Amino acid sequence: MSTDSPSADPEVRRVQLGNTVFEGKNDVYVLQTDTDVALVDAGVDVPETRAELEAGLRDLGLGFADVSDVVLTHWHADHAGLAGAIQAESGATVHVHAADADLVSRSEAAWDAYHTLEERRFEEWQIPDESRTALRSFVDTHADARGDPVDVTPFEDGDRLRVGGVDLTVVHLPGHAAGLCGFEFERGEETDAFVGDAVLPKYTPNVGGADLRVDAPLQQYVESLGRVVDAGWRRAWPGHREPIDAPADRARAIIDHHRERTRRVVDVLDEHGPCDVWTVSAHLFGTLERIHILHGPGEAWAHLDHLAAASVVERDGHQYRLVDADVDVASLFPVL
Repeated sequence: MSTDSPSADPEVRRVQLGNTVFEGKNDVYVLQTDTDVALVDAGVDVPETRAELEAGLRDLGLGFADVSDVVLTHWHADHAGLAGAIQAESGATVHVHAADADLVSRSEAAWDAYHTLEERRFEEWQIPDESRTALRSFVDTHADARGDPVDVTPFEDGDRLRVGGVDLTVVHLPGHAAGLCGFEFERGEETDAFVGDAVLPKYTPNVGGADLRVDAPLQQYVESLGRVVDAGWRRAWPGHREPIDAPADRARAIIDHHRERTRRVVDVLDEHGPCDVWTVSAHLFGTLERIHILHGPGEAWAHLDHLAAASVVERDGHQYRLVDADVDVASLFPVL
């Protein structure tokens, strides 16, 4: 755990929380005036992470009881998990995009629908029974990390939130999650943004498996990256690891990554013939364990879905067949 303050704006501080997953340390951002304290994201609800967040806030002279607002970039547990505990102690308003509100509030109907969708995707992607069992065991073991139910206040794209003395403009960036948002704010004559997992400094955020509700996930994500490029932000403050000083360049690099992965999917079908999603995933990523049992085929499906929308592949049942091996993959992605 560490805390630091961007030199250009001492009112914005960061608390980093330990995270053993590949994305790296989680970032919680603190916005503060004499009377208001806001957090952007809240970390996963496990005892070790809660202790780290409490210690990080204590270093800033704060505690959970001082927090007036929590602004969530999206519903995933490593970003929203502790929001319920903070709200229970302080009565904080918890803001989240309308698309993610029911999952954060722990609506039984919303989670039942999500689990039904999981079972459908497992079958569509032809995930083997033993891998499904291993994935369910992993997810069930970490279910408590989602935290307590939250009374949420939904927002939409373009809304403005005044929290912790800072005006945030909501920028909807779906793909990794249906309700994933960035929050744009002015810093002097320039503009920065908190971006959650829309743009990460090292890894490319998963699409397809991270939120099964997202239709045409790769298409939506690429469009979101286009919004990042067009925004012209000086710096992006991501949900993991370190700030990104050239977010437009990083967004372009992620698009390049997806162009290359799409090319690899075409090559897999060209070499091996019609394949189901799980088989394509195995050719791309090899043996998968834990949450990657979901994220691997999800990523493969997102690219197959993108190719199917462009009539490069055809789906027949669970199989995807290559129609055009000579496709210009670059033409399937915008040049930004």
